[in-house]
Amino acid sequence: MNSITVVVGIVQLIIAVIFAVVALYIGFSVFGKVTRDVDEQKELAKGNVAFGIIVASIFIAIGIMVQSGVAGISVGISKAATLGFASVDGITVIVVAIIQLVLGVLFAVGAIYLALNILDRFTRELEEFAELKKGNVAVALEMAGVIIAVALIIQSGITGITAALG
Repeated sequence: MNSITVVVGIVQLIIAVIFAVVALYIGFSVFGKVTRDVDEQKELAKGNVAFGIIVASIFIAIGIMVQSGVAGISVGISKAATLGFASVDGITVIVVAIIQLVLGVLFAVGAIYLALNILDRFTRELEEFAELKKGNVAVALEMAGVIIAVALIIQSGITGITAALG
């Protein structure tokens, strides 16, 4: 194991952690826009399990979808190390890898937003967010299932898009 490999691995880890935190923050912020009149942080502070389930499912879904982008940046950094970070090819590989990761984050957040809006339209007789505020765990589990299912389905599409970029 040489020192370049260790440095590349550390850089990959740092970038992955930074983008994971950013993606989770963006996802939670978007969820705040979807929930309308509900203060998610107050609900979580009160111990509202229903909101806890939804927030956890959003974080899991973002992790599932962003993982392919993080994998792309890891491969890109490794390729750039081989090609030379200062070379045109090395820089190009890094830029493409960053685009992959940004696309993963955008698709993750957009898919969750879209899934929650579509669910809301299909269940007009049920006010999901009002039920969550009441602590309705059944509704939380339904919504969590939709969020995670969408993430699993869309992940393969993100992988295909990012593979085409690489």
